[in-house]
Amino acid sequence: MKFSEFNFHRDLAKGVKIAGFREPSPIQEMAIPLVMEGRDLVAQAHTGTGKTAAFGLPMMDKIAKGEIERALVITPTRELATQVSDELYHLGRFAGIRTLTVYGGVGYGRQIALIHKGVQIVVATPGRLKDLYKKGKIDSFNPEIVVLDEADEMLDMGFLDEIKEIFEYIPQTRQTLLFSATMPRPIKELAEHILYNPEFISVIGEEETTNNVIEQRYYVINESQRDEAIVKLLETEEINKCIIFCRMKREVDRLTEHLQALGFNAAGLHGDLEQQDREVIIKSYRRGESKIMVATDVAARGLDVKDVTHVFNYHIPFDPQSYVHRIGRTGRAGKSGQAITLVTTEEFRELQRIQKEVGAEMRLATIEGGSELDVDALDYLADQLRAVPVHTQAQDLLETLSEMDRELLLEKLVSAFIACESHAVGSQIGFDQQKVDEMLESYENEQKATRNNNRRKKRR
Repeated sequence: MKFSEFNFHRDLAKGVKIAGFREPSPIQEMAIPLVMEGRDLVAQAHTGTGKTAAFGLPMMDKIAKGEIERALVITPTRELATQVSDELYHLGRFAGIRTLTVYGGVGYGRQIALIHKGVQIVVATPGRLKDLYKKGKIDSFNPEIVVLDEADEMLDMGFLDEIKEIFEYIPQTRQTLLFSATMPRPIKELAEHILYNPEFISVIGEEETTNNVIEQRYYVINESQRDEAIVKLLETEEINKCIIFCRMKREVDRLTEHLQALGFNAAGLHGDLEQQDREVIIKSYRRGESKIMVATDVAARGLDVKDVTHVFNYHIPFDPQSYVHRIGRTGRAGKSGQAITLVTTEEFRELQRIQKEVGAEMRLATIEGGSELDVDALDYLADQLRAVPVHTQAQDLLETLSEMDRELLLEKLVSAFIACESHAVGSQIGFDQQKVDEMLESYENEQKATRNNNRRKKRR
């Protein structure tokens, strides 16, 4: 099928052609005719499948042809609202369709004024939109089409009550479209409440096929090796842009500073950042000025950036769904991507659970170090050695070894130091399968012994 077969308004078709759209993606091919027919729609699709155009093009076609005047798109985050608004603007600019992004953290005045001037499409986050409706600031804005984009993300972020309240202010005579990557019960119940006799479509199967281009690896490491492993991976992988996921804000700050100190072009993203700083960081990353984004799960929600070649799980995510959302940031539009996870032996069982629940094929990997130290490694060791304080018993040990040739003794001491520091200068990162099996067996024996001891204590 070709986009020309949808018979869009000529000015909208011009925007589609200039954007380089030729053949619709599966979600576009399924959704666009239904939206054009005026049907309510529940669509299950991940970010990156082309869903913005799937709801945006038929919506703008109706505006361009004079069938409707206003439309509303509700998104979970400011970043996604901005991305959706930008894409709709570029597709609809020749048809004179005006879009407005509405979110918190900035003044009300300009947003209210532009809505009253008659923008056709408002893309908004739930909190600010509810505020505007509740305070009677936008009573005149009555959209004929309403889109809920990434509904499951809104559920995860606690916006469900705001969404329900917003729909109390919106006319009942509307067309409603709901897009979500997953369909938990609260989302199904919401769909039953706000949609009328909807069509259900899903391209999750298509997306999962696409996700086969994501190679998933994991490295089993000691807890103390996380920084070392991530640095070695950043040095050895062919990276265009990457996201490194951490669990906590303070870990994002610490790791970002560590990488910057080593000369990496890294930026941190978490919920404590001011909105202005957040926007600057994301724009810089999107333009490729910074290549490495260190982020928490919450901060990265709605972050849709092209050409992300690698996703690193510095810490394993808390649940399988988070893993799916994380790795979905790469491998977009049929391009290949790498999803790499760092785990300790204690976390390995959790990784296996995630692997089983999401049906992912992950392979154990190691990074092999060279047998020879390069100049940087030698410089590093020299600096480390200079910084070692002299032990109080160093002289005693030298006297004990006085029969040895001094130069041979010095070489042996330096060799011992290199062996101790070898993890930082090119040795293997990650345990191989045999070592992992041995460590898991040892760990399970320890756990078994602990359980037996606890049982004996209870019997007493």
